Amino acid sequence: MAVLSFLAFLAFAVADWVAVSREQKEFEYVAKPAALAALLIYATTGADPSGWLIAALALSLLGDVYLMLPANLFAAGLTAFLLAHVSYIATFDASWTARIIWLAVVLGASSPVALRVLRSMDDPTLRPAVVIYLVTIALMVASACASGALTAAVGAVLFFVSDGIIAWDRFVQKLPRARLVIMITYHVGQLLLVIALRAG
Repeated sequence: MAVLSFLAFLAFAVADWVAVSREQKEFEYVAKPAALAALLIYATTGADPSGWLIAALALSLLGDVYLMLPANLFAAGLTAFLLAHVSYIATFDASWTARIIWLAVVLGASSPVALRVLRSMDDPTLRPAVVIYLVTIALMVASACASGALTAAVGAVLFFVSDGIIAWDRFVQKLPRARLVIMITYHVGQLLLVIALRAG
């Protein structure tokens, strides 16, 4: 089951990248959630997978669906991924001292981009939610780095980059082939996180 679900994730992820690059929405509606569903199954086949890891992937899958649909469900997708990051934070084995140190590093490094995004938002009522989300995902990255697992740290950083591109493309200016880069960094980031955490 582990090998099959892993291969299924790779196949659906690549299929989603192709669909995004060709703007084939109908194909994307199938491949995008299927990729995370396969990754979720792969996570459950680990030696001692954390319930928090399973929750993080299930919430990510929900967020994928919200952000994929043509309706304006950005707030719902943001909430689902916020809770996914909280679940990832709970999964990592790291001291809070190390997490806070790394959090300062992550926030310091990302603050120029974050401030530009916040200043560019037309709807000021969204800013508090985006700030909360930013701090939460930064803490997720900090927790991954503090855990000492390089694979987890790289995966978390890729996830962070993916979300950063989403924010810049949505609120600051459109980027060429942004959606394709977003999906590649997102899928690879999620995969690396699962590889690092599925053994328990």
